[in-house]
Amino acid sequence: SKMGRVPRSQRKGKQKSIFKSHNFHRVAPARFRVLDFAERHGYIKGVIREIIHDPGRGAPLARVVFRDPYRYRLKSEHYIAAEGMYVGQFVYCGKKAGLAIGNVLPVSSIPEGTAVINVESYTGDRGQFSRASGTSAVIIGHSDDGAKTRVRLPSGARFFFSSRRRHTRFLPVSWARRCV
Repeated sequence: SKMGRVPRSQRKGKQKSIFKSHNFHRVAPARFRVLDFAERHGYIKGVIREIIHDPGRGAPLARVVFRDPYRYRLKSEHYIAAEGMYVGQFVYCGKKAGLAIGNVLPVSSIPEGTAVINVESYTGDRGQFSRASGTSAVIIGHSDDGAKTRVRLPSGARFFFSSRRRHTRFLPVSWARRCV
């Protein structure tokens, strides 16, 4: 008595299978800083120390080093590199940061029609949408009371987000991939 073939969905559940992702050489997860007092009420300055290729990801990562506001030490975060970022550039994160390439700001402080990347799904989740190379979300408009912002995602879907959510200003590297 022969058994039949194991269905594909069941094979995907096994630990050692061809469907397992190859993530041994990955550098680090790309995400924002933890949302703290400095970002909610002011800004914090970091410097880009290096721009790194991450295997399995189209867009490169930028290693940004911040001074810890609470202890005497440096903290390193990996951001998705935006077009125009360079080593040695100062990156400002927070509510009162200026509108410049690579800065991390709340969605409410961005003018309509601006292309952004790495938009948070929930406030403080460190970035979920528009993270692949060559993609960007566009700020469509803000509500009258300033609590909600409408954003067009790379899929074309339009969503209302809370205006307190963060994103990085401008396009991820490899924008030319979509312009060909």
